[in-house]
Amino acid sequence: MSRERAADVAGATFFAYETAGVWAKPALLPFGLTDRDGVAVTDDRFVATFGRLRLDVPRSEVAGAHVTGPYRWWTCVGARLSFADDGLTFGTSPVGGVCVHFEPAVRKIIGPKPTHSALTVTVEDRDGLVELLGEAEPS
Repeated sequence: MSRERAADVAGATFFAYETAGVWAKPALLPFGLTDRDGVAVTDDRFVATFGRLRLDVPRSEVAGAHVTGPYRWWTCVGARLSFADDGLTFGTSPVGGVCVHFEPAVRKIIGPKPTHSALTVTVEDRDGLVELLGEAEPS
């Protein structure tokens, strides 16, 4: 189960990552990202995979989402922490993303902080993911 990619979650609505620009795919190779990575949402789970990284939480802990971006091309690719808060980004494209809010904050995936209160994912169908998760006010 721990190696399961988002696209493999049974019964899930799957949201693939968007990759824009010829530089995006080569820049993502070190992360081990495949076309099976992205976001999967079921009635019970929210799963986001990004190569070897995985966030899997109960759907009841998702407090909503909102569309963000566009981003600067040199800051949008990879897994990284926010400079402003304890948020995490799984980024593949400068076009835009979805900031998913969690309540309570979820366990740490990377970085020095113990939890993440939000995850930004650069999926192709941003409006569809927000509609499925429910609208949240930007923080």
